[in-house]
Parts: sequence; C-alpha cells; structure tokens
Amino acid sequence: MAVRTDSDWMQQALELAGQGHGLASPNPLVGAVVVRAGEVVGQAFHTYDGLKHAEVLALEQAGERARGATLYTNLEPCCHYGRTPPCSERILAAGVSRVVAAMADPNPAVSGKSFAQLRVAGIEVSVGVREEEARRLNEAFARYIRSGFPLVTLKAALTLDGKIAPAATAFQAANHRWISSEESRAFVQLLRHQHDAVLTGVGTVLADDPLLSDRSGQARRRRLLRVVLDTRLRIPLDSKLVCTAENDVLVYASEDASPGKRRELEGRGIEVRLVKEVGGEVGLRAVLRELAEREIISVLLEAGAHLNAYAIEMNLVDKVFLFYAPKFLGGDDAVPLLAGEAAHGLTVTLRDYRLHRFGTDFALEGYLRDVFGNY
Repeated sequence: MAVRTDSDWMQQALELAGQGHGLASPNPLVGAVVVRAGEVVGQAFHTYDGLKHAEVLALEQAGERARGATLYTNLEPCCHYGRTPPCSERILAAGVSRVVAAMADPNPAVSGKSFAQLRVAGIEVSVGVREEEARRLNEAFARYIRSGFPLVTLKAALTLDGKIAPAATAFQAANHRWISSEESRAFVQLLRHQHDAVLTGVGTVLADDPLLSDRSGQARRRRLLRVVLDTRLRIPLDSKLVCTAENDVLVYASEDASPGKRRELEGRGIEVRLVKEVGGEVGLRAVLRELAEREIISVLLEAGAHLNAYAIEMNLVDKVFLFYAPKFLGGDDAVPLLAGEAAHGLTVTLRDYRLHRFGTDFALEGYLRDVFGNY
C-alpha cells in the first residue's frame, strides 16, 4: 500500500472544507485532518452555526492521539479571539508536532501570525501544499475580507456566436427554453449553492420570470438571498420571485419608487431598500457594499445584457462562469452577453482561466482581477 503524502492528506482536508459550502459563510471554508503514524485520528470541517473551528473539532476527536501527530488544514489556523478562542492555542495544548497548511489567512491583519506563534513554540510548520486549490476554495472570503465587497461572479449561458437569448418573438415561438444542456443547468444549481446571493435586474424578471432558487438539494445555513435591481418597482406581484418569497427576496429601488407598490411588496414578505440612482439606475456599487454589510460574501450575477455590461464597466465583476452550447442563434435582434451604452468600447481580458465540460457544453471560468490583491 502506497504511503500517503502531504498532498494526499491536504486533498482530504480540502474535500472536508468543501462540505461547508452553504454552511460556513461568512466564515471561510476550513477542513482539518489529524494524522498519526499514517492513520487519521481526527477530522472535521467548519460550519458557522457549529461555532467551533475545524481544527478544534478534529483535535477533540483525536484526543490524546493528537500528541505528536500532524495537523493538516487548508487555511492558517486563527490566532486571535473572535467568536471562539484562538485555534493556535488549542493546537499548542494538544501537543501536535507538525502543522501543514495550504495557505495563509487572506486577512492582511492576521496573515502569518499564527504560523509564527506555532514556530516559536517549536512546532514544525509547512505552508503551500495544494495552495492553488485552497485559494480558489476561499476566494469569496478573500475578496470580502480584503475589500469589503462580496465576490461577484457573472454567470451566463451562451451560443457559440455569443448570444444569451433569441429575439423576443423567436423566443416565444421556440419549443425550448434553455440554451445550455441539462448537465450545465445542474451545475448552475451547485454554483447557486456555493453563493450567498443571486442578483438580477427587473428586465430579466419581466422577460423570463425566473425562480432563482437553490435547487441543489444540499443543506445551507441561510436561504439563498434573491436580489433584484428594480429602479421603478416594476416587478409583478404574480412573479415567481414574489409568490415564493420567504424572507429571501430583496428588491433595491430608487428613492422615487412608488410608495404604494413598495407597501404591496412588503406585505407579501419582500424587503424593499431604497438607494440613490446613478445614471437613472439603482447604484450597483452601493448595493454590493450593503450586501457585504449583511455578511453576504459571494454574489452570483444572473442578469441581462445591459446589467452585465454595466457591472463589468463599473469594475464590479470579479470572475465569470460562461456556459457555451454548441448552437448558433444569429440575427441582429438576438440578445448578446453585453449590450447598451456601458458595452460601447468595453475591453476586458480574462486572467487565469480554465475550461470545463458539461454534457455537450463547455464552460469558461476566468477572473477579471486578482481577488487576493491589495485594495
């Protein structure tokens, strides 16, 4: 039987951390594995409501067997008092001889301090094992903790000629509703599950009447927040969003929006927030800032061409996840990914992109900025 390496054990920690999707936010995703003499003696992942961090849970499970063992964790253990005591102190008390971490804490105020504390105490510390995967896993937390904004991912389904929908008349006459494959749509549910909120514009609500819910079937601590930018409160009272609202639909409108319509929506369990207009539209930057204040650390943008272009032009999109189907729509009246005044002259270059395959589709995942950068 092959001896498992640090990379193998870290993969196990990363997989555990991933089980915290929907359960750990606004905290980071963390998994921990305690290994002694090649055997797992403790393992755990963090959930926000569970309070205790993954390292503490894994060490508690290991008990006395943690003495002299190696602790694997995908993120630097905390070394400060917050909702819980410092994990670094618990590690020292447990008698662990070695700590292997994938990455440092992305918070510049604390990054590296726990590693230094452990090394001073004589514990061997190794950092950087499977770091790329670890950074991707906690990119939303990094963006949030370093900038005060949620990570914004623009998601769209496109044809090979870059269209996200046919013209209105063609759309109504078509016998199908979806551009993307069943496999792509199933993955979108996982994407929604991995986000705290999904955001769209009222134009998409009027055109498609979407539900925008998390139908992954996986547990989550907070319901997926469904956010609509609706300057004049045009959202229909019989729309799926309104009819299914359970304190999980938030509408941002202009200060000049109809007070009567606002009361009607609030009477149906919709929260309506009034914000200042920017260029005749609800200010997206202010919306994202307020969402961050609500501890929303990740937003999936599922919108139309105009809002897509506006969000990119305002430098508010961090990454894209674009699903391409092997189809062509053609015609000047088919809807492109980006449109409107904000799209004129817009040039964007993706960085660090990857390709995925979903059934007959392929998807492009890429970044518009370094979400771990300085802000």
